[in-house]
Amino acid sequence: MDPSSVLYFAQTLSGCFSNHLQARAEPTRFSHINIFFRPIRWSILRGPWFYSEQSYDYDPWRPYRQGVHHLIAADDHLLMLNFGLRNGIRTAGAGSRPELLSGIVASDLLPRPGCAMVFRQKEDGSFLGEVEPGCRCLIPRDGQLTYLVSEVNFGENFWVSQDRGFDPSTHAYLWGAEHGPLRFVRSQRFGDHLDEAWLQDDHEIC
Repeated sequence: MDPSSVLYFAQTLSGCFSNHLQARAEPTRFSHINIFFRPIRWSILRGPWFYSEQSYDYDPWRPYRQGVHHLIAADDHLLMLNFGLRNGIRTAGAGSRPELLSGIVASDLLPRPGCAMVFRQKEDGSFLGEVEPGCRCLIPRDGQLTYLVSEVNFGENFWVSQDRGFDPSTHAYLWGAEHGPLRFVRSQRFGDHLDEAWLQDDHEIC
C-alpha cells in the first residue's frame, strides 16, 4: 500500500472509542467499555507501533485487555502483529496517561503467534480486519483451550468489533458475542500528529 494510505490507517486507528450509547440503550446486555489505541513514540521501539487497552468505564486503571501492535504494510493489506506485555501493570492506564508508555522496552513484548490482524480498506474508506487464517490464535477460556475469531470494522467515527471463541478440534462455537457486536463511537483522536517519518521501520523487532 502507498504511504499515504498507511498513514491514514494509523491516524484513523489512533484514538479512544466508547460504546456508551450501546450500553445506555441496552444496559443488561452491554457494559460501558472504552477502547484506546495510542501510537507509541517512534524512538521507543523504532517503528510504527501502537499500544492498546480496553477497560470498563468505571475502572480505567485496571484494563482487562492490553496489547502492543506492530504495523506492517503489504501490497494490498495491512498487517498488525500482536504482542502481550510481560509487565502490563506498569502501563495500565496509558490510554489516558500516554507518558506511561515511555517505559516500554523490546524485552517486555510477548509474541502472540497466529493472532495477527489482517486489515483491508473498504470502498467507504473504513478498514475491515480479521485474525489471520489458520485457527492458531489460541486462548484459554474457562479451563479450555479455544481459538479466537476476531472481526473489526473501524472508520473516522466508529468502531465495531466482535470476538468469538471456538473449539480447536470440533470448531464448535464456545463463547463471545452472545448479543451481537460491540458498537463504539470515537470520543478522542490521538494520531493527527503522525507523519510518514513515523512509518519508517528499523525492523529490529519482528
